[in-house]
Amino acid sequence: MRLEELVSNSARRTPGAVAAISSAGQTITYAGLDDHSDRVSAALRALNVQAGDRVGLCLRKTINALGAVFGVLKAGAAYVPVDYSAPAERNGYIFSNCAAMAIIVERAVADELQAKLEGGPWAMHEFPMAGEEPVDFVVLARDRAPEDQSGLVEGLAYILYTSGSTGQPKGVMHSHKTALAFVDWVSDEFQPVASDRFSSHAPFHFDLSILDIYVPLKHGASVVLINSETGKQPARLPELIEKHRITIWYSTPSILRLIVDFGKPETRDCSSLRIVNFAGEVFPTKHLRGLMGIWPKPVYYNLYGPTETNVCTFFKVPSQIPDDADYVLPIGKACSGDTLLVAEPDNTPVSPGSQGELLVSGSSVMLNYWKLPEHNSAAFTDVDGIKWYRTGDIVMELASGDIKFVGRRDRMVKRRGFRVELGEIEAALHKHPSIPEAAVLAADMGEAGLEIRAYYVWSDEAPPSLLKLKKFCSQNLPYYMAPDKFVCLPELPKTSTDKVDYQRLKEIA
Repeated sequence: MRLEELVSNSARRTPGAVAAISSAGQTITYAGLDDHSDRVSAALRALNVQAGDRVGLCLRKTINALGAVFGVLKAGAAYVPVDYSAPAERNGYIFSNCAAMAIIVERAVADELQAKLEGGPWAMHEFPMAGEEPVDFVVLARDRAPEDQSGLVEGLAYILYTSGSTGQPKGVMHSHKTALAFVDWVSDEFQPVASDRFSSHAPFHFDLSILDIYVPLKHGASVVLINSETGKQPARLPELIEKHRITIWYSTPSILRLIVDFGKPETRDCSSLRIVNFAGEVFPTKHLRGLMGIWPKPVYYNLYGPTETNVCTFFKVPSQIPDDADYVLPIGKACSGDTLLVAEPDNTPVSPGSQGELLVSGSSVMLNYWKLPEHNSAAFTDVDGIKWYRTGDIVMELASGDIKFVGRRDRMVKRRGFRVELGEIEAALHKHPSIPEAAVLAADMGEAGLEIRAYYVWSDEAPPSLLKLKKFCSQNLPYYMAPDKFVCLPELPKTSTDKVDYQRLKEIA
């Protein structure tokens, strides 16, 4: 089975059913989406795109963009989506790094992107459009070079680029098999039906989009494509849920918190929702309780997994969350055919109740990083002949068998002889009723030692005094974890995938 077959199979079963609905209200049937992706595939093959090639996508989320995804797959190639709003230099680096043979791009930014591409010359060609949409696409294509044959990877479906520790994005390679392991698990767990309507809030370059795109189209359901402009307006989102009768929602906790705080969801009829999924970051319990109070009907799922693993654990949230200020939502148990190991640095399992790094092995784990052998060596380890991916996340197994997320290995610092997880300080700050968002950084001040800085958003009238913040921290944290400095910001910087942008926060600092 390949991902593009999901659309073709649904088109044969229910050709006239609505496959996708755009933010502007345009629709396309399964027969229409299948036909459009066939035409995209034919256009790419006419430009000498072959099986195993990479095809870039620099597009906002539209029906034509969805058709482009399946057209690339039908051509036997792998798609490489980027953030449309990112600088042309970054996107040019990604497409050059993966040795893309062709790039589908909006005409408005094609010239700027073309100027940043390597391996040319790149020629501009027309793109087959589906219906009347207020955007125009073109295809940039280049001639095949001898070295292009060396990059072929059997079964490769897509490459998602994430921020790299070297300062350059790194490509996470997923096959049809690894993606379908997750898609098939979602199908078994959520039991989608043709009458379901899924939200598609995440951009295509974010791994949350794998559920959004493929699960509804596998079952002949509809996907509501929410573009980035609408997705950042919390007041519009409950309106969309009501208008399109969305049944299955998926986004980061940050978006759900904004809906509660600024979207006035109680004024909209969101009773169609039956499942609400969230992933990508920790969901502070106080905000989740608030959401469940407004939307009591849906079943809530906490889905966990780095881009490298798709979703590898899940936790079905109980209808009543324990009324405990220190309660942290677990990330749950293994899913998608994966196996988990909580290990010491030498790969031996930790003792029960102890903290260790989460290692994942199984069906949904990525193939490798694109052309980064040193990263692959560090990311994977062998234990008793089994290949495990090191997530870099510190976790512990609870008595229930569920896994609890503790923090990031790379956000663990040593202060006054104590190990300090910066995420634990963030979690403590989130307990304050007037702090909806918080992020913590550590700075090496040389002889003065390590300085911990807390950045927060204040929802009340005037920000509190330093004394009041210190007192609050003393009631929720050991003394050695209390921040040295507090900075109130109107909002925390976010990445295009709605996570806290720590790199930008460092620049602000």
